Amino acid sequence: MFKFLRRRKQPKVMVIGLDCGAPELVFDTWRDQLPNLRGLMERGIYGNLMSSTPAITVPAWSSMLSSKDPGVLGFYGFRNRADYSYDKMGIAISTAVKEKRVWDILGEAGKHVIVVGVPQTYPIRPVNGCLISSFLTPSVERQYTHPNELRYEIDRVLEGEEYDVDVRQFRTEDKDYLLQQIYAMNEKQFKVMRYLLDNKPWDFFMFVDMGVDRIHHGMWKYHDTTHPNHEPGNKYQHAIRDYYIHLDRQIGTLLERVPKDTFILVVSDHGVKAMHGGMCVNEWLRREGYLTLAEEPEGKGDAALIRFGDVKVDWAKTQVWGSGGYYARIFLNVEGREPQGTIPAAQYERFRDELAEALCSIPAPDGSDIGTRVFKPQEIYREVRNIPPDLIVYFGDLSWRSVGSFGHGGIYTFENDTGPDDANHAENGMFILVDPADSRGQRVAARQLMDVAPTILDAFGLPIPPDMQGGKMQGAG
Repeated sequence: MFKFLRRRKQPKVMVIGLDCGAPELVFDTWRDQLPNLRGLMERGIYGNLMSSTPAITVPAWSSMLSSKDPGVLGFYGFRNRADYSYDKMGIAISTAVKEKRVWDILGEAGKHVIVVGVPQTYPIRPVNGCLISSFLTPSVERQYTHPNELRYEIDRVLEGEEYDVDVRQFRTEDKDYLLQQIYAMNEKQFKVMRYLLDNKPWDFFMFVDMGVDRIHHGMWKYHDTTHPNHEPGNKYQHAIRDYYIHLDRQIGTLLERVPKDTFILVVSDHGVKAMHGGMCVNEWLRREGYLTLAEEPEGKGDAALIRFGDVKVDWAKTQVWGSGGYYARIFLNVEGREPQGTIPAAQYERFRDELAEALCSIPAPDGSDIGTRVFKPQEIYREVRNIPPDLIVYFGDLSWRSVGSFGHGGIYTFENDTGPDDANHAENGMFILVDPADSRGQRVAARQLMDVAPTILDAFGLPIPPDMQGGKMQGAG
């Protein structure tokens, strides 16, 4: 550590975040077409970055940057139970993050930080430097920067165009419109980031590009020849490749602005895989007798889907209900915990084990095993805070999403109930680490995303807090 301080008394660290960035595309498929990312690989170490459980944007980025698992953070996805009632949920915005993220620690150490587009930064909290919030920002008419005056500088940089914190609609069948939105967002964000690098003091600079995630979810079937809906020779078969090439060029415009001895990390929060279908979790629970409705939902088929929140549940006869998403959250109706609990507390663990086994046994439509995995929060997290799901389920090991709505006419669906979506998340994201004092050009074994924050602190010669769960990436420094 002290040797590191002697060799670089005033280090700078840049973190390039690619939400949903796929290691196989960057390291293998398109390596030769991505000269800037390839150059970083040739100067450093790189490999898979294991995501959090669940492997989803929230909580993965906060887990990465605090080095705390989702249980310690106390949120398990975008939406979480606010209490033990049946319908009160909260969205995990910045106020849900009670642990310090790496830029908070750096700011306290007197380091100037620039943070752009990192999830769970809205509502705005002060930093020692500049911050532009992320895709959970409801509108840029709200305060979306720190300091607040930065928003007016952005207006001048963009010559009156509105800054985009996200694409307005990525679940759309109009793929030309989707591409237009993604590229427009990218151009604006990189123009602003170049301005920040040129005009603001910084020791730590980090941004997250959401365009990768949006184009994967919106257009994966056009790229992936193994996708069940892939059409060879389609109009958009190179759209994802072309965006990666464009993004690589944009990254190059940032790299040319940083000193040669800058410590650089490229990271993604999870990877991507083809979505083979949806498992209608509440339809299955109802069929198996775990969930009872007070009245029959009206309509059948995808044209008349009914959200779980819109059906009347007979809670006195219900043991389990579930939530949709890229993974399933399963909730048990427990006596003494939920208002009308039906599962005796003494039978909780036995019931949970039996339910987990039943969920794993749900076959594919052709009767084959899809490889579902089920997690108990108490077994995978160091601590469990707030109200976790009773079970976390990866249907088909994340090749199938969870669908919480009714009206599908069965337990399988091949249309997403929240709009067009071709992809699910893979557990392995990616990292590239360039320490200018230790050139390697070597692919290494996978690391865990909680290793990122300790690695950044060590690059600055700062102590790693003992409650961080990750450690410095070996081969760095």
